[in-house]
Amino acid sequence: MPKLSRRSRILLIVGVVLLFGLITGSRLLDTYVNWLWFGEVNFRNVYSTVLLTRLGLFVAVGAVVGGIVALNLYLAYRSRPVFVPVSGPDDPVARYRTVVMRRMRLFAIGIPLFVALIAGASAQQNWQEIQLFLNGQPFGVTDPQFGHDIGFYAFELPFYEWLLSWLFITVAVSFIGAVIAHYLFGGIRLAGRGGQLSGPARLHLALVAGTFVLLKAVAYFFDRYELLLHENEKFVGASYTDLNAVLPAKLILLCIAVFCAVAFFAGAFMRNVQLPAIATVLLVLSSVLVGAAWPAVLEQFSVKPNAIQKEATSITRNIAATRQSFGLTEDKVSTKPYEGKQTVSNDQIKTNDQATLGNIRLLDPAVLSRTFTQFTQLRPFYGFPNKLDVDRYTVDGKLRDYIVAVRELKLDSLPQGQRDWINQHLIYTHGNGFVYAEANKVNAVADQTNGGYPEFKTGEVKPNGDVGNEPNGIKVDQPRTYYGELFGMNDYSIVGGRPEGSAAEYDTDSKSYTYTGAGGVPIGSLFNKLAFAAYYGERNILFNQSIADDSKILFKRTPRDRVQAVAPWLTVDSDPYPAVVNGRITWIVDGYTTLDNYPYAQRTQLGDATNDSLTADGVVISQVNKPVNYIRNSVKATVDAYDGSVNLYAIDDKDPVLKAWMGVFPGTVKPGSDISNELRQHFRYPEDLFKVQRQILSKYHVSSPSDFYSGVSYWSPAQDPTIDNVTTADAQRDAASKRRDAQPPFYVLAGDPSDASKVRFQLTSPLVRENREFMAAYVSVGSDPDNYGKISVLQLNTDAKGPQQIQTQFLTSDNVSRELNLLAQQKTTVVYGNLLTLPVGGALLYVEPVYIERASNNTSYPQLSKVLVWYGDRVGYASTLNEALDQVLSGAGAVVPPPSNNNGNGQTSTTPSTPAPTNGVLSPELQKAINDIDAALADVRKAQQDGNFAELGQAYSRLDDATKRFKQYNTGAAAPPATGQSSVVPSPTPSG
Repeated sequence: MPKLSRRSRILLIVGVVLLFGLITGSRLLDTYVNWLWFGEVNFRNVYSTVLLTRLGLFVAVGAVVGGIVALNLYLAYRSRPVFVPVSGPDDPVARYRTVVMRRMRLFAIGIPLFVALIAGASAQQNWQEIQLFLNGQPFGVTDPQFGHDIGFYAFELPFYEWLLSWLFITVAVSFIGAVIAHYLFGGIRLAGRGGQLSGPARLHLALVAGTFVLLKAVAYFFDRYELLLHENEKFVGASYTDLNAVLPAKLILLCIAVFCAVAFFAGAFMRNVQLPAIATVLLVLSSVLVGAAWPAVLEQFSVKPNAIQKEATSITRNIAATRQSFGLTEDKVSTKPYEGKQTVSNDQIKTNDQATLGNIRLLDPAVLSRTFTQFTQLRPFYGFPNKLDVDRYTVDGKLRDYIVAVRELKLDSLPQGQRDWINQHLIYTHGNGFVYAEANKVNAVADQTNGGYPEFKTGEVKPNGDVGNEPNGIKVDQPRTYYGELFGMNDYSIVGGRPEGSAAEYDTDSKSYTYTGAGGVPIGSLFNKLAFAAYYGERNILFNQSIADDSKILFKRTPRDRVQAVAPWLTVDSDPYPAVVNGRITWIVDGYTTLDNYPYAQRTQLGDATNDSLTADGVVISQVNKPVNYIRNSVKATVDAYDGSVNLYAIDDKDPVLKAWMGVFPGTVKPGSDISNELRQHFRYPEDLFKVQRQILSKYHVSSPSDFYSGVSYWSPAQDPTIDNVTTADAQRDAASKRRDAQPPFYVLAGDPSDASKVRFQLTSPLVRENREFMAAYVSVGSDPDNYGKISVLQLNTDAKGPQQIQTQFLTSDNVSRELNLLAQQKTTVVYGNLLTLPVGGALLYVEPVYIERASNNTSYPQLSKVLVWYGDRVGYASTLNEALDQVLSGAGAVVPPPSNNNGNGQTSTTPSTPAPTNGVLSPELQKAINDIDAALADVRKAQQDGNFAELGQAYSRLDDATKRFKQYNTGAAAPPATGQSSVVPSPTPSG
């Protein structure tokens, strides 16, 4: 092969340098930008620790793997035969050998270096396993089979298996490389009968193969511990077959593997090929017979016919470990029976359960985002998340729950003509205000101008630039929000010092503003301008005159992204929420420590467990679907909405996983004693954790191994019975029958399940019997500082109706279905709010707000129209909660008939309820009202068909009058005077 010319060599070197620059340039740029960002939030030690750990792994694993491969290639070269016969002038092996010999240094260094780079790049991704091994902590709990502390499985076993896997890879690659090298240099020849193998080649390859078999023996040793993580059909953990067949088989195979490895080593020095061959056959046969056939025979003919008895010990271990790993032990979960039937009088309910009845939430945070936007948006470039949040505040000495939201910047709402780079990144930089509404109040429905809407209050920047707060409201000192949920990953703003006359940050129509917070990365220097211009691919950053020496760039602006970046070891909750703490808007984010290798504990897919009707509809972000069998809410994180500062607080200092990570990143997580009392008052028990725990609790409330195996006592989260944008009762029932998304848990301010007189902020969820719709349990967990994390389970043993059945009862109630049909004819969309389940008076109270949306224009938004209540087999349906409660508690509500048929899956078919007769006969006034409703509905249909709008209006008037008389004589309430207008309040059209 001719040598390359000097010019060709120079061009080749330049090409390699350019290629290397293209590959590494973006990485170096990302590293520099991240270095600046971590310095901004004072978590640079996290980034440096991760960077150094990954770099160390890259170098160490690359050096070991590449070095061992190089050593084996060197041994193959040194042991090559002195004379290698050539089969002919066209021998291809000879040509390749010549090429290699001419470029020996290139191949000797290049091949191991290439292998080292690949190995190092792959190994550096496992930095977490290495750091946990180095900083592991004991759990203080041992596994029931081997007696090892759980920390061995959590921190040590993953490292040993990782190390073993790389040794397997190294030996396998070395063996392949040695075979190729020996063949190339003549140590292995395929010519002749059976081929030829030189003595040095035989010795070398036998030693490498024996090392591989010896590693297999080590793998059999660690496989014993993996049995405790084995996923069986019914449970996780070592089954009867694992303990009595597979476990002994692993020990037998371990001994056989050691014997085979010795045989390989002996055969190498004795120059005996038969001994390693016999050992290989022995290892394969023993693996099939001892490792596979015997366990299969035991499972088929002994375990399966007697599974309940055989697996009892393993199931008991699985139940205990699962409860421990998911925080569902007896000291954290209080279970007591609940009758599910009314045990006290209605007057006693009104007195004893006032803590619950006086705080029933009417506003649904998943429905009212557009209503908040319509009334409190201020400007089109502001907006709210699709799902608002629920929190509680003490105002005027009284604890109340509120629907809360931050009025954030929403750049995609800017008119198309204003979406230039200057507007999006220099002028519109922040949101304005904290908006809140008391959760159990709306403006009076009788108010024709603004009825059925939240009573909004705000803390915001007023038009004159001053901060304004509502009297007797929540005090906000800094309402400007530069960090929030609506900022995308690529959204950045350049703020701070601006030259005189340049573009200014928008604050109000009459005032501009200059950011003075500590957040942001300095961008005034030429080097940083160049870096960020390249990072975002935006030349305007380099040439815009508004960017001065004191300017800063804000990026990574969502609370979830900021917390995930500074704590990459945490699983971050999908729903951060805002709170006003000491006058500042603060995002609170929950962080979880998780494992997937807790012995005997059941695994669950995190994404599936946290998915419900809200995440399925895209209202909130869902979790990544990864397996977990240990989870703790060990960290509460805060992100300041103005300056973006991030703080991590330990709230479970007993969690060994948290302790391990605090050892990896010392000083990054503050102790719980640093949490201020005002901040602690706004901690909520996180939804994602509660969803995981309720799924586990649905099965693992069972303590009997036989009942667990049979599954007869399993529960499941109730399906969400509320379907948006469905108006008629028939369509609603049809949609509900197809719905399979779980009902989300709800935050409520209600009486403590253990003491109804105490008002508690809690997260609640009903559970139904598996594959049925009858209630099985009511689960709630406290969020107040004195009962935070205490789970209460009210277990029902009677066939109390579940949410799906209650929704059916609502929609088949006569007066409800009539009004739904009326609304459908008026082209009004009915939106059902969250169906709350509340324990009251020994029974269950169900409350559901009903919203309407007018189809008259493109700015429709939900307005509370009615409230549905179910209690004691009666349905209440009225314009206000108090009226609906009075109907069911006074006995005036529509009586729900008993089910006429049970279809076997817990659902019942019912007929529409009718008014309670007097002495078996409806009163004449009530009967006349019913007849008049039927006649008016017929007139409405006829007028619609004829297109006679004058007659249609008169028919609606007659229908309204008849409906009011029906309510008067059916409920005992005084009918309002007839006005000739529809009973549905028209939607106001507010400005701005």
